[in-house]
Amino acid sequence: MPTLQCDRSFSNFASLQIPFNYLKAKYPQKLICEKLGLNNDQIRSALAYIEIHPVDFEAEYQECLQTAEEIRQYWEERNRERFAKIAAMPPKPDQEVLRAKLQAWKMRIEAQAKL
Repeated sequence: MPTLQCDRSFSNFASLQIPFNYLKAKYPQKLICEKLGLNNDQIRSALAYIEIHPVDFEAEYQECLQTAEEIRQYWEERNRERFAKIAAMPPKPDQEVLRAKLQAWKMRIEAQAKL
């Protein structure tokens, strides 16, 4: 019986997570197969595991969501200083024309949105 480990077998988890989301949304099995391009054996296997082990799966699902959030926060904090340095850099001379065009385009869009 497979165990879901978000750090070692993310692809296995993801392959169960997607049908799980459809299952929670009350999609019929046939539609889940069509949307995900799975055959009947694949979807039955995934759904059987989820239905037989709902508590375990939900716990591992929440753990993986938490891990994903921690990873996102780590990279956001790690890159914050780098992004600030990049934003503070003066534009390259060859980009000034492009930046002027972009600014004019933004102003046109904002003016149209106010109408």
